[in-house]
Amino acid sequence: MAQRVRKAVFPVGGLGTRFLPATKAMPKEMLPVVDKPLIQYAVEEAQAAGIEEFIFVTGRSKTAIEDHFDHSYELETTLRERSKEAQIAALNSWMPQPGQVAYTRQQVPLGLGHAVWCARNLIGDEPFAVLLADDLILADTPCLKQMIEAQNGAEGSMVAVMEVPREHTNRYGILDIEGEEGRLVNVKGVVEKPDPATAPSNLSIIGRYILEPEVFDHLARIGRGAGNEIQLTDALAELIHGNKPFHGLRFDGTRFDCGDKVGFLQANIAFALARPDMAAAVRKILDSYC
Repeated sequence: MAQRVRKAVFPVGGLGTRFLPATKAMPKEMLPVVDKPLIQYAVEEAQAAGIEEFIFVTGRSKTAIEDHFDHSYELETTLRERSKEAQIAALNSWMPQPGQVAYTRQQVPLGLGHAVWCARNLIGDEPFAVLLADDLILADTPCLKQMIEAQNGAEGSMVAVMEVPREHTNRYGILDIEGEEGRLVNVKGVVEKPDPATAPSNLSIIGRYILEPEVFDHLARIGRGAGNEIQLTDALAELIHGNKPFHGLRFDGTRFDCGDKVGFLQANIAFALARPDMAAAVRKILDSYC
């Protein structure tokens, strides 16, 4: 029987240049959607899927993330003195337990594949998840939980997938598929950012992965690819060529690209409308602009 997925990697070392000047002193993963930072949504999604160990691959100027996943005793004391118990619960109810969080540094920004490789010693020889906080997903059942349930104890790797416009294939890792079984896609290849004219499909990987530990061997030797970076997609292609089972899951939910300004604004609106305490007021504001 395949090992249970217990660990998740969160690559958070990026510079967030598309959101400057807001991200000059604040990590992009701390940008708030309504009232929670992007990275908290990702961690809560992992918790809902049964993840027990949370590994952050950080870079320079990312200490705000570490602080967010720690207790703020001065703030909690002040809130307690003011009988703000609901706010204290909002601060602490989701926080991982002591010993569940680990950090490692990606000293040089060499891409997503390199960031994942930096976590190899903390993962060891077991399957693991990767969640990109930029990809925020609004779903009744969290995306990673859908993936773990779809895998159902089977061996092999899995990615979350969605269709994108054919003219946008050069922005994503694109799957070459050989068949489908319901929401599961059997994958025979993957290409990083192919030209629309040569893309094998318009089925794109989004920022959720369940990977076998063999991926680290491939990341160690593939070298730089598109964008002169070490691409995770290239390592996935090597896994597939090694005849390892590999699937894509057409997840239920809506994905928002929060690495893009318009996508980030759209996420804020969608998540606000999904909240009973805010929906009516937000809809009234939107109506006033129509």
